[in-house]
Amino acid sequence: MRLTRRFPRRGRGFWFGLAIDVLWPVLVLSSRLRFRGSLPERGGVLVASNHLSFADPITVTAFCLAAGRVPRYLARDDLWRMPLVGRVMRSGGHIPVHRGTARAQDAYQDAVEAAEGGECVLFFPEATFSDHPEHWPTRGKNGIARVALTTGVPVIPLANWGTHHLLPRGRLPRLFRRTPIDLTAGPAVPLDDLRGKPLTAAVLREATDRIMAAITTLLAEARAEHPPAA
Repeated sequence: MRLTRRFPRRGRGFWFGLAIDVLWPVLVLSSRLRFRGSLPERGGVLVASNHLSFADPITVTAFCLAAGRVPRYLARDDLWRMPLVGRVMRSGGHIPVHRGTARAQDAYQDAVEAAEGGECVLFFPEATFSDHPEHWPTRGKNGIARVALTTGVPVIPLANWGTHHLLPRGRLPRLFRRTPIDLTAGPAVPLDDLRGKPLTAAVLREATDRIMAAITTLLAEARAEHPPAA
């Protein structure tokens, strides 16, 4: 992946754009990136990725930018209270999630507005790192399904593999091993038959399970080419 790759700049904001410009060279020099698949060039889209490492927002952002889209993340609200990170989150137009408070529904409404406004909205449906011993995706939460069925925008599954080797949990980053990292986007998850139905628990669970199954299928392909390392 070229160090000088040109990414879209409009809509990044100063601090989010600066973070991208600083971290992209580090990512290129410390890993062997492969991006496959793409995203719709315009219009609202939801991207659903598995979650393995603190490096995931960096690699997934790079994938979206390479596809010509600037991602808006849903992330826990305490990040907005961190001095530098908060500036990045506000600058990038990301969406705070106020868990366990009266404002918990704000993230859903903000995500709906962003998707209907033509934005690329990024979800990690597991809402945390996978706790599967072999790093397979675990059961997803239904927030992305609710937004998808409310707005009608496509959901693109994205398999992200290798970041847990680059930045393992609780350890220092492995910056000098040129870790293989593979990100693969698939076709939109088929949800048309569920649109227009009442958003019952069963409908939301079915949509969520389809999204997670699509991610898992893509991940199986990536893992076959890059088996788990010791």
